[in-house]
Amino acid sequence: MFPVFRPLWPTATPFLASLLLMVLPVAGAEPGSRPIFNGRDLRGWVNVNCAPETFTVREGMIHCDGIPTGALRTERQYENFILELEWRHLKPGGNAGVFIWSGPMPALGQPFLRAIEVQVLDHGYGKSDWFTTHGDIFPIHGSTMTPFSPSRGDRSFPKESRSLGAPEWNHYRIVATNGVIRLSVNGVEVSGGTGCNWRRGYIALESEGGIVDWRNLRLRELPSTKVPPGQSAPDAQPWKSLYDGRSLRGWRVPAGSEVWKAGDWTLRSRAGLGGEASILWSETQFNRDEVIFDWRWEGKTADRVPPLVFRPIRGGAIIRIPELTALRGDGWNRLRVRRSGGVLKVLANDADEVSVEVPRGRLEFGFSPAPVPIQISSVFCR
Repeated sequence: MFPVFRPLWPTATPFLASLLLMVLPVAGAEPGSRPIFNGRDLRGWVNVNCAPETFTVREGMIHCDGIPTGALRTERQYENFILELEWRHLKPGGNAGVFIWSGPMPALGQPFLRAIEVQVLDHGYGKSDWFTTHGDIFPIHGSTMTPFSPSRGDRSFPKESRSLGAPEWNHYRIVATNGVIRLSVNGVEVSGGTGCNWRRGYIALESEGGIVDWRNLRLRELPSTKVPPGQSAPDAQPWKSLYDGRSLRGWRVPAGSEVWKAGDWTLRSRAGLGGEASILWSETQFNRDEVIFDWRWEGKTADRVPPLVFRPIRGGAIIRIPELTALRGDGWNRLRVRRSGGVLKVLANDADEVSVEVPRGRLEFGFSPAPVPIQISSVFCR
């Protein structure tokens, strides 16, 4: 069994425990590695699309309560490195993961980041021909990888069953070099893959229902090589998530309305009930800003009008975006709106941009119900 750090004094205060994590060497840690979590707070990390309560610091550990589905990522990207960490599920059947070489933002219509995922499943979750609970590795949402054997599809299965069930601690050692990833579970290499794309990006911890503790996150950077074009994740922009996945906090819910509901990583609306009185307005105002969000219609409709609307903050007519031919009636769409003076530049699914004239001054924005139920996710502004 790979040796793990255990506090010298079980009754130590949380402050002392976090101090010990910083100053004492971790048994068996990779030589030359350094902590990427300071044991006190989440400096150096970015909560991508979760509520503030989802990832917290407790007794020198990162604690995740699993709600909503989303991610906590590093502030900076990494290329070649050795990452070590310990994790434990606090309840049987929990689901989580580690994202390697990830993007900074959720993939289209997903709460997840594009990445190579290192699975963190508790044995109580069960298993099938398509997954195990002992350290699978696989690409998600646009990433690619050729898996080590044994495998199925693009998923690498562990060649040994090494992980322990809740609430026991497990040790992961992830070696990521030149597009090759290797995972050791509790001291033995079990899975991996080659030809990974991207091969430079962020590191992230996944929230997906499991109540998980993480500790002793340490990283040793290895010499960089020239990353070919198209194999590096885009740099993060200062986007702020406006939907926390747990509630309608930060939004003005229409009085007495039952149109809008928080549903994990998606906002959901019933079919267009109540007209303008059913618009869900954001408490964030819109001036020289950008808004980006994903949505899909949950039924067949000929409507091609995005659900995003605007209005001058001092009152006035609702400003709607016109029909956009680039929108998909079946599947997820991504809309990006940027303001330039009295014009909104609207980009749908990275297709041709259209312009919408708006009054000068600050605007408020919100979502209007559609003729059929809709789901909205990944609502960001900057």
